[in-house]
Amino acid sequence: MNGMLIVGAGGHGKVIADIASAVGQWDSIAFLDDKYPELRQVLDWPVIGEIDDLKKFRRDFPAIFIAVGDNAVRQKLTNWAEAEGFGLPVLIHPRAAVSRFAVIGPGTIVNNQAAVNANAKIGKGCIVNTGATVGHDCELGDFVHVAPGASLAGETVIGERCWIGMHSAVIERVKLGSGVVVGAGAVVLKNVADHQLVVGIPAKIVKALPPGN
Repeated sequence: MNGMLIVGAGGHGKVIADIASAVGQWDSIAFLDDKYPELRQVLDWPVIGEIDDLKKFRRDFPAIFIAVGDNAVRQKLTNWAEAEGFGLPVLIHPRAAVSRFAVIGPGTIVNNQAAVNANAKIGKGCIVNTGATVGHDCELGDFVHVAPGASLAGETVIGERCWIGMHSAVIERVKLGSGVVVGAGAVVLKNVADHQLVVGIPAKIVKALPPGN
């Protein structure tokens, strides 16, 4: 069976299932969630087991998508799923605009009305959320989340596991280290070192974050 398994049946999982259904590449779609067996159905799709049941379903569901917003947890679950032999598709909403010259890593989703421009390079397990924009020649590390409405100008470099908050902006050629969190609505004008929280206009560092984030 050519099925897709989605790990996590929350709001992000619903979005993933909706996009996967619109793409039409898979014969069946199902969820794993730790609320099973109490939770057995999400919208049009069944919940068929808990997350720890993952490897039981590889034969019927060779593709998997990790529907977890937390970047570090998504990384851990993605690595586990890969080790169990699952394939990591790329999901691009039919109404997203993605340049044919962009490179999108496995397990990455590009949501409705998002834009990824020419020569952008996006790593594994990233989320380019609704209405977000990734400018030309940007480089995004693995497991980055660009939240709804956020904008990355051309040639920005975003380290792994960064969180770019809703409606924030990073100007051209700025570099963010690993694990940086950009607060909602912030405007980042200067480079930011690893594991920092920045907020405001212009964005300023307000605290250091744990290295594991």
